Amino acid sequence: MSEVNFRELRHAPAMPVNFAKALLRARVRPGRDPKLPDIGLRLNDVGLDAKHLAAYRKVCGFSADGRLPLTYPHMHAFPLHMALMTADGFPFPAMGLVHVRNIITQYRPIAEREQLNIKCYLGNLTQVAKGYEFSVFTVVSTAGERVWESESVNFFRGGGSGEKKKQSRENPAPATDTVEWKVPGDTGRRYGAVSGDRNPIHLYPLSARLFGFKRQIAHGMWSKARCLAQLQHKLPEQAFSVDVQFKLPMYIPATVRFEEKSVDGGIDFRLLASDGIKPHLSGELRAKEPPK
Repeated sequence: MSEVNFRELRHAPAMPVNFAKALLRARVRPGRDPKLPDIGLRLNDVGLDAKHLAAYRKVCGFSADGRLPLTYPHMHAFPLHMALMTADGFPFPAMGLVHVRNIITQYRPIAEREQLNIKCYLGNLTQVAKGYEFSVFTVVSTAGERVWESESVNFFRGGGSGEKKKQSRENPAPATDTVEWKVPGDTGRRYGAVSGDRNPIHLYPLSARLFGFKRQIAHGMWSKARCLAQLQHKLPEQAFSVDVQFKLPMYIPATVRFEEKSVDGGIDFRLLASDGIKPHLSGELRAKEPPK
Protein backbone atom coordinates (compact mmCIF):
# COMPACT_ATOMS: atom_id res chain seq x y z
CA MET A 1 0.00 0.00 0.00
CA SER A 2 1.28 3.48 -0.85
CA GLU A 3 1.69 6.28 1.67
CA VAL A 4 -1.51 7.38 3.39
CA ASN A 5 -2.67 10.95 2.77
CA PHE A 6 -4.13 12.21 6.04
CA ARG A 7 -6.71 14.99 6.26
CA GLU A 8 -7.04 16.98 9.46
CA LEU A 9 -10.54 17.42 10.85
CA ARG A 10 -11.75 20.17 13.16
CA HIS A 11 -14.72 18.16 14.37
CA ALA A 12 -15.86 14.55 14.27
CA PRO A 13 -17.94 13.78 11.16
CA ALA A 14 -21.66 13.96 11.94
CA MET A 15 -23.17 10.47 12.02
CA PRO A 16 -26.45 11.49 10.29
CA VAL A 17 -24.35 12.82 7.41
CA ASN A 18 -22.32 9.60 7.35
CA PHE A 19 -25.47 7.47 7.15
CA ALA A 20 -26.97 9.71 4.47
CA LYS A 21 -23.83 9.20 2.37
CA ALA A 22 -24.02 5.46 3.04
CA LEU A 23 -27.56 5.36 1.68
CA LEU A 24 -26.55 7.34 -1.41
CA ARG A 25 -23.72 4.86 -2.05
CA ALA A 26 -25.84 1.76 -1.39
CA ARG A 27 -25.48 0.53 -4.99
CA VAL A 28 -21.68 0.81 -5.14
CA ARG A 29 -19.99 -2.43 -6.20
CA PRO A 30 -16.29 -3.33 -6.10
CA GLY A 31 -15.76 -4.40 -9.70
CA ARG A 32 -13.09 -6.91 -10.68
CA ASP A 33 -10.06 -5.23 -9.12
CA PRO A 34 -11.11 -3.08 -6.15
CA LYS A 35 -8.60 -0.74 -4.51
CA LEU A 36 -8.77 1.06 -1.20
CA PRO A 37 -8.21 4.81 -1.39
CA ASP A 38 -4.94 5.95 0.21
CA ILE A 39 -6.69 8.30 2.60
CA GLY A 40 -6.74 8.77 6.33
CA LEU A 41 -8.37 11.12 8.84
CA ARG A 42 -6.97 12.85 11.91
CA LEU A 43 -8.92 14.35 14.79
CA ASN A 44 -6.92 16.02 17.57
CA ASP A 45 -7.57 17.23 21.10
CA VAL A 46 -10.65 15.09 21.77
CA GLY A 47 -11.73 15.73 25.34
CA LEU A 48 -14.01 14.05 27.85
CA ASP A 49 -17.79 14.34 27.69
CA ALA A 50 -18.69 13.13 31.16
CA LYS A 51 -22.37 12.48 30.36
CA HIS A 52 -21.50 10.48 27.24
CA LEU A 53 -18.93 8.40 29.14
CA ALA A 54 -21.45 7.70 31.91
CA ALA A 55 -24.07 6.61 29.36
CA TYR A 56 -21.54 4.33 27.66
CA ARG A 57 -20.56 2.73 30.96
CA LYS A 58 -24.19 2.14 31.83
CA VAL A 59 -25.21 0.44 28.56
CA CYS A 60 -22.04 -1.71 28.45
CA GLY A 61 -21.73 -2.56 32.14
CA PHE A 62 -18.46 -0.82 33.04
CA SER A 63 -17.94 0.65 36.49
CA ALA A 64 -16.45 4.12 37.00
CA ASP A 65 -12.78 3.94 37.99
CA GLY A 66 -11.24 7.15 36.66
CA ARG A 67 -10.07 5.48 33.45
CA LEU A 68 -11.58 5.14 30.00
CA PRO A 69 -13.13 1.70 29.37
CA LEU A 70 -10.92 -0.29 27.02
CA THR A 71 -13.42 -0.06 24.14
CA TYR A 72 -14.37 3.59 24.68
CA PRO A 73 -11.87 5.17 22.24
CA HIS A 74 -13.75 3.28 19.51
CA MET A 75 -16.66 5.65 20.17
CA HIS A 76 -14.53 8.58 18.99
CA ALA A 77 -13.01 6.63 16.10
CA PHE A 78 -16.23 5.20 14.63
CA PRO A 79 -17.43 8.44 12.97
CA LEU A 80 -14.03 8.59 11.24
CA HIS A 81 -14.42 4.94 10.17
CA MET A 82 -17.78 5.75 8.62
CA ALA A 83 -16.40 8.81 6.86
CA LEU A 84 -13.63 6.69 5.31
CA MET A 85 -16.13 4.04 4.20
CA THR A 86 -18.42 6.60 2.56
CA ALA A 87 -15.66 8.58 0.84
CA ASP A 88 -15.42 8.90 -2.93
CA GLY A 89 -13.41 6.02 -4.33
CA PHE A 90 -14.22 3.57 -1.54
CA PRO A 91 -15.14 0.39 -3.44
CA PHE A 92 -17.81 -1.11 -1.16
CA PRO A 93 -21.22 0.00 0.15
CA ALA A 94 -20.87 0.80 3.84
CA MET A 95 -24.36 -0.52 4.61
CA GLY A 96 -23.48 -3.94 3.24
CA LEU A 97 -20.41 -4.58 5.38
CA VAL A 98 -20.09 -7.04 8.27
CA HIS A 99 -17.70 -6.43 11.17
CA VAL A 100 -16.03 -9.84 11.61
CA ARG A 101 -13.04 -9.17 13.86
CA ASN A 102 -11.72 -6.47 16.18
CA ILE A 103 -8.29 -6.26 17.81
CA ILE A 104 -7.61 -3.60 20.44
CA THR A 105 -4.19 -2.96 21.98
CA GLN A 106 -3.87 -0.72 25.02
CA TYR A 107 -0.33 0.25 26.00
CA ARG A 108 -1.32 1.80 29.30
CA PRO A 109 -4.56 2.81 31.04
CA ILE A 110 -5.98 6.11 29.76
CA ALA A 111 -7.16 8.57 32.39
CA GLU A 112 -10.56 10.21 31.90
CA ARG A 113 -9.13 13.72 31.60
CA GLU A 114 -6.51 13.02 28.94
CA GLN A 115 -7.04 14.60 25.54
CA LEU A 116 -6.82 12.16 22.66
CA ASN A 117 -5.37 12.50 19.17
CA ILE A 118 -6.96 10.01 16.79
CA LYS A 119 -6.00 8.90 13.31
CA CYS A 120 -7.73 6.30 11.14
CA TYR A 121 -6.85 4.77 7.79
CA LEU A 122 -7.65 1.79 5.52
CA GLY A 123 -5.56 -1.23 4.59
CA ASN A 124 -5.14 -5.00 4.14
CA LEU A 125 -7.66 -5.52 1.34
CA THR A 126 -7.87 -9.27 0.68
CA GLN A 127 -10.06 -11.39 -1.56
CA VAL A 128 -11.50 -14.33 0.36
CA ALA A 129 -13.72 -17.24 -0.62
CA LYS A 130 -17.04 -15.40 -0.44
CA GLY A 131 -15.99 -11.80 -0.95
CA TYR A 132 -13.47 -9.29 0.34
CA GLU A 133 -12.03 -8.35 3.71
CA PHE A 134 -10.30 -5.11 4.63
CA SER A 135 -9.22 -3.35 7.80
CA VAL A 136 -9.76 0.05 9.33
CA PHE A 137 -6.80 0.95 11.56
CA THR A 138 -7.00 3.41 14.44
CA VAL A 139 -4.14 4.90 16.45
CA VAL A 140 -4.77 6.99 19.58
CA SER A 141 -2.05 9.08 21.18
CA THR A 142 -1.86 11.63 23.95
CA ALA A 143 0.94 14.17 24.39
CA GLY A 144 2.86 12.38 21.65
CA GLU A 145 2.60 8.95 23.30
CA ARG A 146 0.81 6.10 21.55
CA VAL A 147 -1.59 4.67 24.13
CA TRP A 148 -4.19 2.68 22.16
CA GLU A 149 -4.71 1.19 18.72
CA SER A 150 -7.18 -1.06 16.97
CA GLU A 151 -7.82 -3.00 13.80
CA SER A 152 -11.43 -3.51 12.70
CA VAL A 153 -11.77 -6.19 10.02
CA ASN A 154 -14.82 -5.85 7.77
CA PHE A 155 -16.27 -8.27 5.22
CA PHE A 156 -18.10 -7.58 1.97
CA ARG A 157 -20.04 -10.51 0.52
CA GLY A 158 -19.65 -10.89 -3.25
CA GLY A 159 -16.91 -11.32 -5.84
CA GLY A 160 -14.96 -13.85 -3.80
CA SER A 161 -12.32 -16.24 -5.03
CA GLY A 162 -14.35 -19.36 -4.23
CA GLU A 163 -11.25 -20.91 -2.68
CA LYS A 164 -12.11 -22.18 0.75
CA LYS A 165 -9.46 -22.70 3.38
CA LYS A 166 -9.30 -26.10 4.99
CA GLN A 167 -10.63 -25.79 8.50
CA SER A 168 -10.64 -28.30 11.30
CA ARG A 169 -14.12 -29.39 12.31
CA GLU A 170 -13.50 -29.52 16.02
CA ASN A 171 -16.70 -29.23 18.01
CA PRO A 172 -16.03 -27.12 21.10
CA ALA A 173 -17.17 -28.57 24.38
CA PRO A 174 -20.31 -27.04 25.87
CA ALA A 175 -19.52 -24.37 28.44
CA THR A 176 -20.10 -25.39 32.04
CA ASP A 177 -18.79 -22.60 34.27
CA THR A 178 -20.58 -19.54 32.91
CA VAL A 179 -22.25 -16.30 33.90
CA GLU A 180 -25.75 -15.78 32.48
CA TRP A 181 -26.86 -12.41 31.11
CA LYS A 182 -30.26 -11.19 29.98
CA VAL A 183 -29.93 -8.88 26.97
CA PRO A 184 -33.02 -6.66 26.56
CA GLY A 185 -34.56 -6.03 23.17
CA ASP A 186 -33.80 -2.29 23.34
CA THR A 187 -30.03 -2.84 23.75
CA GLY A 188 -29.35 -1.96 20.11
CA ARG A 189 -31.30 1.29 20.42
CA ARG A 190 -29.58 2.23 23.68
CA TYR A 191 -26.11 1.43 22.35
CA GLY A 192 -26.93 3.15 19.06
CA ALA A 193 -27.91 6.32 20.90
CA VAL A 194 -24.49 6.38 22.60
CA SER A 195 -22.33 5.18 19.71
CA GLY A 196 -24.16 6.89 16.86
CA ASP A 197 -24.37 3.54 15.07
CA ARG A 198 -28.09 3.45 14.32
CA ASN A 199 -27.88 0.81 11.62
CA PRO A 200 -31.49 -0.45 11.14
CA ILE A 201 -30.46 -4.07 11.78
CA HIS A 202 -29.89 -3.16 15.45
CA LEU A 203 -33.05 -1.17 16.17
CA TYR A 204 -36.42 -2.87 15.67
CA PRO A 205 -37.76 -6.21 14.34
CA LEU A 206 -39.30 -4.53 11.28
CA SER A 207 -36.20 -2.52 10.35
CA ALA A 208 -34.01 -5.60 10.82
CA ARG A 209 -36.27 -7.74 8.60
CA LEU A 210 -35.77 -5.24 5.77
CA PHE A 211 -32.13 -6.37 5.74
CA GLY A 212 -32.76 -10.10 6.03
CA PHE A 213 -32.72 -10.60 9.81
CA LYS A 214 -35.65 -12.13 11.66
CA ARG A 215 -35.41 -9.41 14.33
CA GLN A 216 -32.88 -6.88 15.60
CA ILE A 217 -29.36 -8.01 16.52
CA ALA A 218 -26.89 -6.67 19.07
CA HIS A 219 -23.90 -4.62 17.91
CA GLY A 220 -20.69 -6.62 17.80
CA MET A 221 -18.80 -3.87 19.64
CA TRP A 222 -21.44 -3.84 22.37
CA SER A 223 -20.85 -7.57 22.82
CA LYS A 224 -17.10 -7.04 23.05
CA ALA A 225 -17.52 -4.16 25.48
CA ARG A 226 -19.92 -6.16 27.67
CA CYS A 227 -17.40 -9.03 27.87
CA LEU A 228 -14.61 -6.63 28.83
CA ALA A 229 -16.82 -5.00 31.43
CA GLN A 230 -17.12 -8.47 32.98
CA LEU A 231 -13.30 -8.69 32.96
CA GLN A 232 -12.71 -5.05 33.93
CA HIS A 233 -11.00 -5.75 37.25
CA LYS A 234 -8.74 -8.41 35.71
CA LEU A 235 -7.31 -6.25 32.93
CA PRO A 236 -3.51 -5.74 33.15
CA GLU A 237 -1.84 -2.45 33.96
CA GLN A 238 0.82 -3.21 31.37
CA ALA A 239 0.36 -3.35 27.60
CA PHE A 240 -2.08 -6.00 26.34
CA SER A 241 -4.29 -6.78 23.37
CA VAL A 242 -7.80 -8.22 23.07
CA ASP A 243 -8.54 -10.03 19.81
CA VAL A 244 -12.20 -10.87 19.20
CA GLN A 245 -13.89 -12.82 16.41
CA PHE A 246 -17.57 -12.08 15.90
CA LYS A 247 -19.49 -15.28 15.19
CA LEU A 248 -23.26 -15.85 15.02
CA PRO A 249 -25.52 -12.79 15.29
CA MET A 250 -27.19 -12.26 18.66
CA TYR A 251 -30.92 -11.78 18.13
CA ILE A 252 -32.33 -9.72 20.96
CA PRO A 253 -33.91 -10.00 23.43
CA ALA A 254 -31.67 -12.91 24.37
CA THR A 255 -30.25 -14.97 27.18
CA VAL A 256 -26.51 -15.52 26.74
CA ARG A 257 -23.69 -17.14 28.67
CA PHE A 258 -20.23 -15.69 29.28
CA GLU A 259 -17.28 -18.03 29.83
CA GLU A 260 -13.71 -17.13 30.77
CA LYS A 261 -10.64 -19.30 31.25
CA SER A 262 -7.21 -18.31 32.51
CA VAL A 263 -4.47 -19.50 30.17
CA ASP A 264 -0.72 -19.07 30.08
CA GLY A 265 -0.18 -15.41 29.25
CA GLY A 266 -3.77 -14.22 29.46
CA ILE A 267 -7.47 -15.02 29.33
CA ASP A 268 -9.64 -16.79 26.76
CA PHE A 269 -13.33 -15.96 26.76
CA ARG A 270 -16.52 -16.74 24.84
CA LEU A 271 -20.02 -15.32 24.60
CA LEU A 272 -22.47 -18.12 23.85
CA ALA A 273 -26.16 -18.65 23.26
CA SER A 274 -28.31 -19.92 26.09
CA ASP A 275 -27.48 -23.53 25.14
CA GLY A 276 -23.83 -22.90 26.06
CA ILE A 277 -22.71 -24.09 22.60
CA LYS A 278 -23.58 -21.71 19.76
CA PRO A 279 -20.97 -18.91 19.73
CA HIS A 280 -21.68 -15.22 19.37
CA LEU A 281 -18.10 -14.15 20.09
CA SER A 282 -14.74 -15.66 20.95
CA GLY A 283 -11.81 -13.68 22.25
CA GLU A 284 -8.38 -13.80 23.77
CA LEU A 285 -6.52 -11.36 25.97
CA ARG A 286 -2.72 -11.46 25.79
CA ALA A 287 0.23 -9.42 27.06
CA LYS A 288 1.79 -7.12 24.48
CA GLU A 289 5.18 -5.53 24.02
CA PRO A 290 5.14 -1.75 24.59
CA PRO A 291 5.68 0.40 21.47
CA LYS A 292 9.27 1.32 20.65
